[in-house]
Amino acid sequence: MRNNDAGDNEGRAKKGAITRRSVMKAAAIGAGAAIGSGAVSGFPTIWAQNIKDVTLVHIGGSYACIKEIGDQAGKDLGFKIEMQVVDPSTQLSRALTQPKSFDINNIDNSSVVYLVGKNVLKPIPVKDYKLWDKTVPIFTTGKFPDGRPIPTQGLSPIKTGFWTGPDAKKLADKPTDFLTMIPSLFNADTLGIRPDLVGGRDKVTSWGDLISPKYHGKAALVDYAPVGIIDAAMALEATGQVTYVDKGNMTKAEIDKTVKAMEDLKKSGHFRSFWSNFDQSVNLMASGEVVIQSMWSPAVTAVRSRGIDCYFAPLKEGYRGWSNGIAPMAHLSGLREDCAMEYLNWYNSGWQGGFIAKQGYYTPVPETARNFMTADEWNYWYEGKPAAVDIKDPYGNLMEKKGAVRDGGSLWEREGHVAVWNTVMDEDRYLTRRWNDFVSS
Repeated sequence: MRNNDAGDNEGRAKKGAITRRSVMKAAAIGAGAAIGSGAVSGFPTIWAQNIKDVTLVHIGGSYACIKEIGDQAGKDLGFKIEMQVVDPSTQLSRALTQPKSFDINNIDNSSVVYLVGKNVLKPIPVKDYKLWDKTVPIFTTGKFPDGRPIPTQGLSPIKTGFWTGPDAKKLADKPTDFLTMIPSLFNADTLGIRPDLVGGRDKVTSWGDLISPKYHGKAALVDYAPVGIIDAAMALEATGQVTYVDKGNMTKAEIDKTVKAMEDLKKSGHFRSFWSNFDQSVNLMASGEVVIQSMWSPAVTAVRSRGIDCYFAPLKEGYRGWSNGIAPMAHLSGLREDCAMEYLNWYNSGWQGGFIAKQGYYTPVPETARNFMTADEWNYWYEGKPAAVDIKDPYGNLMEKKGAVRDGGSLWEREGHVAVWNTVMDEDRYLTRRWNDFVSS
């Protein structure tokens, strides 16, 4: 649906003509509050058949491309969403070499940098996204709700969220009328630990603990250069071994110092493993092979759902922040383009946000997600209040018992202490080469 066509469509409709967008608009109005509550209905038979035959392929990481989300979207919208889980390198390769092999790109905001100037993403007019005015300000203005500017180290959402214009040639350094993606989820990451194997939840308080001799042979790091290097830098800076001007955009000299320090640790046997996907991180922690590591919030959730104590430790130096978004691919046109926009508008309308909240993620439009959570779930996940009841994950598995408090507290207690964002550095190619040297050393 495109708002700028509304007037023309209405005029043509009055003359008896039926256009694709006017029909989709009329169907949406006729369905009322269908989004998030059941299949959209009301399409004339011929259009209902066309919609039914549409399949949009949505690719991304396992933490976001979840079958249940695609299934629910299909029920609500009347066309199919096929979720395909891929690792980051495969996803980037497909976007660059096979951009027509999928329709929706679910990417970390920093990964947009790799796609600038490649003509693979379709710009999204702000006016066509219905929930922009309800989106939290870290995406719309680059500020926290209290008015403080968000940190500038790394690639914050505001640095990669906008195109300079409808040609999608360059990223803008301030808000414009054209989005690179619809923000879909965000979080603030830290280190995962096994409290039962390190002596308690209060034993890890600094990023520096990741490289502490106390955990020799029991630590793990994510094997993804843009993220792993930040986790390493947070640890090295916390222990005073390396000082950075900007951890989110290191010089070659800073990269070399970081890699040398990590190579020395690796050769000493400090790291038990380097994981490259969600399941590996879960299994390393659940087995007890690793007691401290780079970790994602839902991986902590997955370990807990097995009845094993796992904790996302709030660290005094702050969090590594990140955000994800969904972007339509440039090849989309006609009915498939309209369906993609309907899907983007559905995505943050509530159901998806309520689902991912129970994995520990935040949605950019919290007020809609709240409608798909119980008051007790909202208070635990978003407000940081003690759980009034047992807390379960999206699949009904016990995560936390009554009385537990979320690691780090409320949304803005956690997100408000981000120190650096996931990033793609100016020296990205050099970093990748040096990171590979480190992993293979």
